[in-house]
Amino acid sequence: MIPSRILPAGLLTLALGLLALVAPRTALAEEVVMGLSQSSISISTNFSGSDILIFGAIKREVAIPEGDLDVIVTISGPSTPLTIRRKDRRLGLWINTAAVEIDRAPSFYAVATTGPLSEVLSQTENLRHRVSIPLAIRSVGAPETVGDAQTFTEALIRIRTENGLYALLESAVEVQEQTLFRASISLPANLTEGDYLTRIFLARDGEVVAQYETEIDVRKVGLERYLFTLAHQQPLIYGLMSLAIAILAGWGASAFFRVVLRQG
Repeated sequence: MIPSRILPAGLLTLALGLLALVAPRTALAEEVVMGLSQSSISISTNFSGSDILIFGAIKREVAIPEGDLDVIVTISGPSTPLTIRRKDRRLGLWINTAAVEIDRAPSFYAVATTGPLSEVLSQTENLRHRVSIPLAIRSVGAPETVGDAQTFTEALIRIRTENGLYALLESAVEVQEQTLFRASISLPANLTEGDYLTRIFLARDGEVVAQYETEIDVRKVGLERYLFTLAHQQPLIYGLMSLAIAILAGWGASAFFRVVLRQG
């Protein structure tokens, strides 16, 4: 009969054996250590946009794995539902003829990569992490009367791209020695207030091997903050104040031109 005191030693040997099997897999993991040139942005009356420098390094405890390392950076602004309408010319007038409800669309979305997105990230990983611009827009369904609902999403992407709100920046991320990386992303002046989710993906052979997330705080300050708060919390006072300013501005312009005409 085996003494019971020997069993713990046997269990310990088994545990060490299992740990030895798991350790090599854990050691291959790569971890993102990231930094931002600024973690908050203040929107004031003279705000004209900002450039965010994203930089970092890959932390490893073993040698660099084989294969090229790709880095993907995404910055996403607050998402809101919206309605996209299509206008057609009928009897000489432009009228709304169809509409599609978008469940969620980011107010700002930028993707920066080390190369063509289709090459650095597989379609499966793209679907899983919703990296590309079309996948960042969530549209569950469309009315049966609209047969080309996809064109509404494409129109939204095109319009916001022209306004600098959506951007695909391929080959904009620089990687040195498969360890250091940096990218610069421009934020336009017409930003929406809120938290901007920043994600970093490390990919090898199209597969994501590590991910890191942080946020950039975008807030209105000064007069912009005061007017924004007043309009949302006390809309009646904001409306009366706007009306009073408009009346005073109209009266002042009228008085100015009367004086100019008299002197002329």
